[in-house]
Amino acid sequence: MKTMVTPLMKISPFSRPNGIYINKPSSLVPLSPLTPQRNSSSPNSLTFPTLTPTLSVSMAASPQSTAPTASPGGVNINKDDVFQLIQAHQEKAARLPPVEEIRTFLDRSVRGMLSTYSKKFEGYPSGSMVDFACDANGYPILAVSDLAVHTKDLAANPKCSLLVPRDPEDRTDLVVTLHGDAVSVPENDKEAVRAAYLARHPNAFWVDFGDFHFLRIELKVVRYVSGVATALLGSGEFSPDEYKAAKVDPLAQFSKPVASHMNKDHAEDTTVIVQHWTSVPVESAYMLDVDSVGFNVKAGYKGDTFKLRVPFPRRAADRKDIKTLIVEMLQAARPHVD
Repeated sequence: MKTMVTPLMKISPFSRPNGIYINKPSSLVPLSPLTPQRNSSSPNSLTFPTLTPTLSVSMAASPQSTAPTASPGGVNINKDDVFQLIQAHQEKAARLPPVEEIRTFLDRSVRGMLSTYSKKFEGYPSGSMVDFACDANGYPILAVSDLAVHTKDLAANPKCSLLVPRDPEDRTDLVVTLHGDAVSVPENDKEAVRAAYLARHPNAFWVDFGDFHFLRIELKVVRYVSGVATALLGSGEFSPDEYKAAKVDPLAQFSKPVASHMNKDHAEDTTVIVQHWTSVPVESAYMLDVDSVGFNVKAGYKGDTFKLRVPFPRRAADRKDIKTLIVEMLQAARPHVD
């Protein structure tokens, strides 16, 4: 796995599980045990051994950010101080290993931007929004029509990429790009591939139409980037073997129902948990997703929004245990949060 961070001029926090990085105009200062190495191919970049692909903090400092405001506990606090609280917590916040997080994210994803070499406009790229599902190895499966332009492009040149953003509305969040060759699924794999595709797209009855068939993108490299437009641009890549060897988090399948339930029925409780367990003053917290070791939220404070990782006190064993942990975290938080 390769990772890279590149310094930008704008000052804004950006968190990683293995360290927090504060950008300065001429240098990048790591506050973690990691030792950066100068990238020989890019003198202005530093390379770190591991780097999580997620959780940039997109709350940039504004000219008014130094004015003190009241925290939920009634203590005046500057927005700049909020940045420091975020940094202090997020550097140690438990997350899935980067490759497992990406493998899990893609396993739950259903749509991305397919880029092909245009057959009609030779030499130029062509983009299409496509639905996909992942097979047992995590490779993307496409159900394509012979009539589609991208199908004709791939028949002429199978080289392609599939870009999948975690949050299309937030450019600082994780974006994964898979590069590979789109090849027809062998006859003996079609039933398994069809079942995997319909599990993610249960209403895709057209996959059985005569002009449709399945393609698998045989991966060459998996790349990710996060933190775009923040003080730290993080990126990295995995080989097909590294990617295939990673496991999908077993509790990610419960992420959507758990988050939906919390947001609908226990939004105030989520806010209380976030305030206590991160020490970050927040006025709202919307649960985004859940895995075995914690959950992610989109929090709000004084008109700004930012994303936070909230670890569980221990790894969750199953869905029931997720509920147990959330209840325990709430019970511990209530006496300390107004």
